[in-house]
Amino acid sequence: MKLSELAKKYIPAETYGEAEIESVSSSSKTKFIKGLFVCNEKDRKKAEKYVDEAIRNGAVAVLLSEKCDRAIPQIVAADIRSAYSHIAAAFYGDPQKDMRIIGVVGTNGKTTTCRLISEILNRNGHPCGNIGTLGAFFGDEKLPLDLTTPDPEDFFKVLAMMRDRKIKYVVTELSAHAIYYKKLDCVFFEALIFTNCTQDHLDFFRDMESYSKVKSSVFLSNKCLYKVINADDECGKEIIRSCGGSAVSYGVKSPAEVFALKIKIKPSGTSFIVNAFDSVESVRLKLLGVFNVYNALAALTFCCLEGIPLKDGISALKEVNAVEGRLEKVASYNGAEIFVDYAHTPDGLENALLTLGKITENNLICLFGCGGNRDKQKRAVMGRVAGDIADFVIVTSDNPRYEDADLIIKDIVKGVREATLDFIAFSDREQAINYAISLLSRGDVLLIAGKGAEEYQEVMGVKREYSDKKAVTLAIGEKSLA
Repeated sequence: MKLSELAKKYIPAETYGEAEIESVSSSSKTKFIKGLFVCNEKDRKKAEKYVDEAIRNGAVAVLLSEKCDRAIPQIVAADIRSAYSHIAAAFYGDPQKDMRIIGVVGTNGKTTTCRLISEILNRNGHPCGNIGTLGAFFGDEKLPLDLTTPDPEDFFKVLAMMRDRKIKYVVTELSAHAIYYKKLDCVFFEALIFTNCTQDHLDFFRDMESYSKVKSSVFLSNKCLYKVINADDECGKEIIRSCGGSAVSYGVKSPAEVFALKIKIKPSGTSFIVNAFDSVESVRLKLLGVFNVYNALAALTFCCLEGIPLKDGISALKEVNAVEGRLEKVASYNGAEIFVDYAHTPDGLENALLTLGKITENNLICLFGCGGNRDKQKRAVMGRVAGDIADFVIVTSDNPRYEDADLIIKDIVKGVREATLDFIAFSDREQAINYAISLLSRGDVLLIAGKGAEEYQEVMGVKREYSDKKAVTLAIGEKSLA
């Protein structure tokens, strides 16, 4: 594709020179083959260094925010992030125009809500792909992804693959970072769904006001047909007010077009009555927790708006098993039940513990850690949450990244001590899991939180193979042989 043809897809851009483009990448370290290098760096001197590196690696053109003096064809756009989205989409043939895209926004619940929507659509004859934390799924295919919302070059590449396989709907997790960086700026969404806004990513967004404004901003952009909003969330209420009647609400506590009542949680799952636009039906889920009631309401609201009968949506939901790593029961041992969950925020951990508390006959044990080089403010808060709810707390390492795991643990323990003295700490996560399992007796429930389905642990820039589920299986096997 010609560079000038790509530039036409983003009108504010100017083109200098011409080149044939066969690939797009935002990494200057890519080994380019007739590639366009997207330089997101705005500082001129730093940008030139990246451009030089990209040229050495074979780039034949560059997209950047200010024209540089290098002898290479260039697209120049002041809003480089928006241009990146439009041009990456154009390179892959604008697949978003042939598909109905549903974006799910929120701190917690994105992965499960996406899964529920895709299950309803697929089971009702509407081929649907899914893009998010666990990867990209379409048909029988699964592709690994590094980010919750991939960068434009990867997102639209995957979208094009789905289009070529006749996928008509795509439901995607839309992170706050993706909104901030305008990753999907060229997409008009069939629907945008808001789950909640609770503390997370304050290392990047600095405060909750800034964080919530970023999440809210996408709903005020008029880039969607339907806006489906959680009416029980404070940020959600503000979005509803700001949308001036164009939003459709769901909830449990506040007045909403779609709402649940008579919620019951049992070890086998969760049941409730749903009133969706004055149609009333019973719902049974294999999933646990009130938070999964919210996820189900969001999915049912969208599908009703899309014309799928409520009964057909409910029929699909009752077949859905726990999403991998989302309050997933992974083992039973010595009469106790063991769950893993991705909960890595105060709200997520609280919801998981309160849910499991309802099915715990004896002791509720919580094992968790916090990631390094991320929001430090939430560490003590999560410690207090665990100490307040669980009968025993085991603090351990998560993904320490470039921080000292023991120092992260100390930050968490400060909060735990405010709530309880019934805790212990282990730097080694596998050792912590082994110890936790040794404590279990009949009627106990163990929650292993923070990593969910992740299959690695990141330490000093290295991702070593690791899985909570495998660690549980290994520990139980060792104890069974003892």
